[in-house]
Amino acid sequence: MSDLRAARPTLAAQTLPVPPPRPGRGIVRILMVGDLIGRPGRAVLQRHLPELRETRGIDFVTANGENAARGMGLTPPTAREIFDAGVDVITSGNHIWDKKEILPELDRDERILRPLNYGTVGVPGRGWGIFHAADGSEIVVINAQGRTWMQPIENPFTELDRLLEESADELPPLRLVDFHCEITSEKTAFGLHLDGRVSVVAGTHTHVPTADLRILPRGTAYVSDLGMTGGIDSVIGFAPESVLPRFLTGLPTRFEVAEGPVILNALLVDLDPLDGGRAVAAERIAQLIEA
Repeated sequence: MSDLRAARPTLAAQTLPVPPPRPGRGIVRILMVGDLIGRPGRAVLQRHLPELRETRGIDFVTANGENAARGMGLTPPTAREIFDAGVDVITSGNHIWDKKEILPELDRDERILRPLNYGTVGVPGRGWGIFHAADGSEIVVINAQGRTWMQPIENPFTELDRLLEESADELPPLRLVDFHCEITSEKTAFGLHLDGRVSVVAGTHTHVPTADLRILPRGTAYVSDLGMTGGIDSVIGFAPESVLPRFLTGLPTRFEVAEGPVILNALLVDLDPLDGGRAVAAERIAQLIEA
């Protein structure tokens, strides 16, 4: 029997190309920010994203905003705050429906996405769009949602297949996917399914960053979860005193957004539009910021 360990280096021996301080000519630099949790997450973005964009030469920014309004949902004013901070596109997930005032905005503002696989008939908004980076490059952003332990909506695998096949002629090579999903196995399967057809697959929803950031064999940057941008001394962004009773007594409680130091979790990735949008370098950003 051959020694499989010798055929492929261990993860510890592999090195992931890390983006330099500023991208090289022709490279498009993307920042994808994990779930913003309430006012603390929005405030950190407002204070630190402009400088981060400048110092790291970032061309385009997405942020998941489904928990931006008091921890559940999104409102038009909170969306404006996020855009004013320097975010180009807001992605979301199952909590995008929590604040009803955002529903008309989903139809009005193409920069706010909801998961593609909720369908099209009777569902407001859109699940993808084509946008422009700071350097003028066209970028498609796609928002999809998993189904395991979540709503039984359309199949994200086949919906993405259909989009990529039917819109192949109009989609630019730079393609970002926010996959809002509960379990890592579904996320990993989704990343491998799309490898080589999109530039990035970044998981959101669980608020806990995963240690599996890598560039897949066909050039897609992948991570199971970006993590959150919210209070670090918390239960996934919420005050412990509002969450712990659920585990101690089983009784329902009202979650309150945690205050205090905030962790900004994001993915920084360099894409090459001349090589089919392949990811050439990727780095996990984790900045602890005092309130």
